[in-house]
Amino acid sequence: MEGEKRSRGPEIPGEPTQIGTSLVEKATAAIQAFGPVNKIHQHLCAFHFYAHDMTRQVEAHHYCGHLNEDMRQCLIYDSPEADARLIGIEYVISEELFLTLPDAEKPLWHSHEYEVKSGVLFMPGVPGPVQRIDLEKICQTYGKAVHFWQMDKGDSLPLGLPQVMMALTRDGQVDDNLARDVEKRFGVCFAEEREKRAYMKGPVHGIHPLANAAGKGLKTVLREIDLKP
Repeated sequence: MEGEKRSRGPEIPGEPTQIGTSLVEKATAAIQAFGPVNKIHQHLCAFHFYAHDMTRQVEAHHYCGHLNEDMRQCLIYDSPEADARLIGIEYVISEELFLTLPDAEKPLWHSHEYEVKSGVLFMPGVPGPVQRIDLEKICQTYGKAVHFWQMDKGDSLPLGLPQVMMALTRDGQVDDNLARDVEKRFGVCFAEEREKRAYMKGPVHGIHPLANAAGKGLKTVLREIDLKP
């Protein structure tokens, strides 16, 4: 089940797509190749919260493709619908790659162990036994997510600074209303899936203490500096 449609945010300003534009799109689609987009092979649904405010949680639909066995990159949309808004990106890397990052970089990355084992990260429409094969790998990875469109504020356009996002790391953090809404629309049960994923293992060396913003809050700010010619 890919999920029932939900009420959307504010309408995007602008004129409806014209027939001429649609015809050009059909022509270019028939002629051009879309290598990077065609690498997308899976759809993951999870929740992100703003690194400076855990109360601001959003539904994040990841459309991901592998660059190699240790890294995948994801486009993040606010829904799985055809008119979904592209709200951010996430890079997902193995524990081995994460450990090579400078310490100053590590706080920008979040762990995936709790997301996976709690059941709140799932692949819409994919049978549980099939998705768990890959989720065993994701459980040991780290992700760096940045959102450009603050849909939870009702912005009709991507306004403001890019925001570093984090993921859930323990019980009691998720917005219960948001979680129940997702369970209903996608026909999933996080509690049942949690039991079936209890055997999964997180990072071999444990979750790094500098990951997940080192247990603190992170806020993106803009600072004016001299621009040298």
